Amino acid sequence: MGGFFGAVSKTDCVCDLYYGTDYHSHLGTKRGGLAIQGRDGSFTRKIHDITNAQFRSKFDNDIPRFSGVAGIGSISDGEAQPLLISSKFGNFAIVTVGRINNIDKIVNKAFDLGHTHLTENGDGEVNPTEIVAMLICTKKSITEGIVYAQKIISGSCSLLILTDGKIYAARDRFGRTPVILGKKEDNMAVTMETTAFPNLDYTIDRELGPGEVVEITADGATTLVAPGDTMKLCSFFWVYYGYPSSIYEGVTTEVARYRNGTLLAEADRDMLGAIDSICGIPDSGIPHAIGYSIAAGKPYQRAFVKYTPTWPRSFMPQNQKLRDLVARMKLIPICDLIKGKRLLFCDDSIVRGTQLKDTVKRLYADGVKEVHMRSACPPLIYGCPFINFSRSRSEFDLATRRAIAKIEGTTELTEEMIKPYLEHGSEKYNAMVDEIRKALNLTTLRFQSLEKLISAIGLPAEKVCTYCWNGCDVEDTEAL
Repeated sequence: MGGFFGAVSKTDCVCDLYYGTDYHSHLGTKRGGLAIQGRDGSFTRKIHDITNAQFRSKFDNDIPRFSGVAGIGSISDGEAQPLLISSKFGNFAIVTVGRINNIDKIVNKAFDLGHTHLTENGDGEVNPTEIVAMLICTKKSITEGIVYAQKIISGSCSLLILTDGKIYAARDRFGRTPVILGKKEDNMAVTMETTAFPNLDYTIDRELGPGEVVEITADGATTLVAPGDTMKLCSFFWVYYGYPSSIYEGVTTEVARYRNGTLLAEADRDMLGAIDSICGIPDSGIPHAIGYSIAAGKPYQRAFVKYTPTWPRSFMPQNQKLRDLVARMKLIPICDLIKGKRLLFCDDSIVRGTQLKDTVKRLYADGVKEVHMRSACPPLIYGCPFINFSRSRSEFDLATRRAIAKIEGTTELTEEMIKPYLEHGSEKYNAMVDEIRKALNLTTLRFQSLEKLISAIGLPAEKVCTYCWNGCDVEDTEAL
């Protein structure tokens, strides 16, 4: 997916920008970048490959040479950014987070209108951040251009623009990703993760509303475009994406995950006597498991530990074979807690199921007696079209789709065929879950219901996006 951070200071912003951007490392896997503007208006930019190294280690030698009063930073799963743009508005730097589903249509229209060329991002694809910059520059002002880009883009786009010693910050049109302002004396910051604030001595000022655009200086933030009425913040931030200490819409991630685990345990009252201990798949499954353990009155134990010195989340590659290798190498079993035991595991989700299948196989090789699995969210039946949660090339990469296709006897699945599988506890739903259970060689498998997940988050259902689980969302009528 990716993340960004920006800072404006009356003195120097470099230290805050460096560490603030680093606190987004769990959101991206490929590139990290910083752009800083000095008092004289000049820009300094550096972008590094972070595929096999930490963000901070790549920038350690650069930071002493940086100086400036305003800056923006990015952690990305794909394109190199920030980009430096020379335009009719003057020079500016830009970072974006989101997904442009209609990028080909936008590019073709630009070429038809005489745009001569666009830069590739290194993967043979057009750099989406450059597309956003291009759209912005077609209008009379940066603010008007941001609004235009938000309307034209199908998908989502939150962004930061650095120019004239200030930052323009915009949250995507339906608020699918969080954008939060922070403040301290003579400094303002903008972030996707409030985790970046406490150790830099920022306090949360406020969250931008959906589609809101603000201008940030060291003295504060001024709203240029008022927020819209419809918010669809991705609920997966509380399930998996969000860092445990981060807060979105007043709801702390870790607290929501504890509540979710509690609700999972309440649904298992009929079988708790058959479980020896509760375990979490590191790292994101752990808080759900802790909540489950407390509610169930069963001990929480670590059947696996993650080797964090060299295998953190930020090094996860996009290639599936390498992802499977990383998933295997980073988890080390504790055999004394596995052999002969009846273990119940909580994980954030089951997407493809390939890594989980290997984990279960290893558990049986280590002598486990039973493996019970609980997913902290409902079955993922639709690929994410908004923030690149799942970069699957086909929806049949999803374990649910493969199960449904096997039950229905066809890969030509229609919405009418899929609809009965969406209802938690229905005959079709239970058949799908059991098919996944058998494919993963689990003793039992249960998924959290959508109703209880929303309850754990604690926000009204209409304020969070649930598309991955039920295919329902707002109409994006203004896109090309």
